[in-house]
Amino acid sequence: MNLNTALFYIFSAVLLFASFRVITARSPVYAALFLVLAFFTAACVWMLLRAEFLAIVLVLVYVGAVMVLFLFVVMMLDVGSEAVRESFWTHFPVAALVGVVIALEMAAVLLPGFNVHDAPVGDAASLRLGNSKMLGIEVYTRYLYPLQIAAVLLLVAIIAAIALTLRRRKDSKYQNPSDQVRVRAADRVRLVQMKAEVEAPPPALATPATAAPAAGVKP
Repeated sequence: MNLNTALFYIFSAVLLFASFRVITARSPVYAALFLVLAFFTAACVWMLLRAEFLAIVLVLVYVGAVMVLFLFVVMMLDVGSEAVRESFWTHFPVAALVGVVIALEMAAVLLPGFNVHDAPVGDAASLRLGNSKMLGIEVYTRYLYPLQIAAVLLLVAIIAAIALTLRRRKDSKYQNPSDQVRVRAADRVRLVQMKAEVEAPPPALATPATAAPAAGVKP
């Protein structure tokens, strides 16, 4: 067993452990942190497979942007995990069925690609370019239109997510700056002239010295 094989088994074990902890951690923050560990470990596995572009994209995009956003959202919303766990086993059969279907579809698509005997061999010039540069040439020449369509779909998804979350809450208090700028003194202060009314003073109460003597007591 060489060094690359040993590192592959170590990274694979860490990746399986982190993936298992993502779905079993009680705290959403811990689950997000374990997912970050899983992404880093998967990037290390791809580096061993000489897929540098995929490893860099996984670290920069998912760990650097998506997971940080998820972590901040989880921490700010203070999502209660107890209510989610109560309905876990209720939705487990449907979720398991969907997971099995997704796994079968991925296997049907990806398994033919693992046949390395039929893989084309690149020439010496393409091998000197490297994986990242060859992938960039293929994406921006042969797959340019699918790339633009995917970019438009992502933009529509971002706009839809913002539109769905932009809701006014009845219990929130906020001020409209445009209304504050357009305000005038006449709108805020209103001077009213009215006649002065003086109320009559209440009658003076009798003091203890002038009060009537109690019954049976001589003055």
